[in-house]
Amino acid sequence: MLFCSLPFLVFFVIVFLAYWLTPWHEVRVWLLLIASFYFYASWNKWLACVIFVSTITDYFVARGMERTRSLTWKRVLLFISVAGNLGLLVYFKYANFFLRSLEEALQTAGLDSQFPVLKVLLPIGISFYTFEAINYVVDVYRGKGKAERNLAHFILFILFFPHLIAGPIVRARDFLPQVRRPKRWDWARMHLGVQLFLLGMFKKLAIADRMAQFADPIFKQPTEHSTYALWLAGFAYALQVYCDFSGYTDMALGTAHMLGYKLTQNFNMPYISANIAEFWRRWHISLSTWLRDYLFIPLGGSRGSRWKTYRNLLLVMALGGLWHGASWPYVVFGVIQGIYLIIHRAFRFFCEDRPRLNALLQTPLGLVGRVLCTFVTFTCSLVVFRNETLANGFTMLGRMFVPTHGHGTELYARAFWISLLVVAIGHALTLNGLGKRWIFTLPSPVRGFGYAAFLTLALMLAPDTSKAFIYFQF
Repeated sequence: MLFCSLPFLVFFVIVFLAYWLTPWHEVRVWLLLIASFYFYASWNKWLACVIFVSTITDYFVARGMERTRSLTWKRVLLFISVAGNLGLLVYFKYANFFLRSLEEALQTAGLDSQFPVLKVLLPIGISFYTFEAINYVVDVYRGKGKAERNLAHFILFILFFPHLIAGPIVRARDFLPQVRRPKRWDWARMHLGVQLFLLGMFKKLAIADRMAQFADPIFKQPTEHSTYALWLAGFAYALQVYCDFSGYTDMALGTAHMLGYKLTQNFNMPYISANIAEFWRRWHISLSTWLRDYLFIPLGGSRGSRWKTYRNLLLVMALGGLWHGASWPYVVFGVIQGIYLIIHRAFRFFCEDRPRLNALLQTPLGLVGRVLCTFVTFTCSLVVFRNETLANGFTMLGRMFVPTHGHGTELYARAFWISLLVVAIGHALTLNGLGKRWIFTLPSPVRGFGYAAFLTLALMLAPDTSKAFIYFQF
């Protein structure tokens, strides 16, 4: 059930009414739990059962770690949970990728080998809820959180349907206290939830799905298009992937608010970042902080020598790229991000001994230049990320930087530039807080009419066929 589809709207209205008409807190918890299981089972009931069983296992493992005083047994239980979650992730998502890569390596070495292709159905959102389970058991092991005693509360933490499919990656210490807390109806929170949901729907339908019409045909046949068309497709995909994923996140946060829950922020206007390090503090924040807390810092972080820090950055970002999907373009995308971070860190040290250069970069013109540089370099990495093969990705990059002739875009570029202008205006209004102040000065009937008009506009601008959210595949 896509968030911007009629079946989800009917599902959510039923859950919403039953939830707020029920006066008992624990009944509400069970209602959300049943609704969340049904939400996932409507796609595949057997994979919903797999999640359910693995979640119960993590619950008892964490309880066992808290009860035992033996450090050895705690480590054994931690290993069981982490290995189990990663085992599910590797089997469902990466088994065929590793087998195919091994087969290609052996054939390159001159050995005749062929491995069977496993018929595995990838569970939607598996990368998100396995990371949530891992952060929970690791926090219990470290003593940063207590094991949840209420099984229903813990299952709801994993299965809560707004964030189940594509995040954000929720921390147990943030979510579980909210499950225990009785909820009261709050008009202000309901208002915020509706705002976020409508904003997310507009991003998805009116911008992301329309940008796909520019990007998809050109990425499908990059060698047949001109340099201008390739750059247009790259920028269109940058807008698409941002509005698609942040649109889903806004709708997830909105539905959660309407049910009395607060999920973590996952985007903070990343395309105004002045450098790549700031970008990754603004883009997919829940994944960036997860990689920092559970991979980068345990590897040593930036506490060692400069070269060890560079090694850690490269390794963590490569694994972050692999997290996105089982193919080499995703891995190389992560490696590119690691290289970007290394270059940024080295350049920052370079500027420390050159005050004039540093002062120039801090000027308004220097800031604009750094923002544009960050956006363009990230867009170039998305070209590799989007293409199905590395060969296509690097071929497209080469044609982008070496002027070539070919077909132009099939659509009028004016629609692309208008969409870009809409995103820029939205960033400007959010950055200075003018949009929020202006909305709350309007009378309630006017705001209601505005929301209805906003929804109508999103539906009118949406293409005839809506695409699934990009991050569903991760």
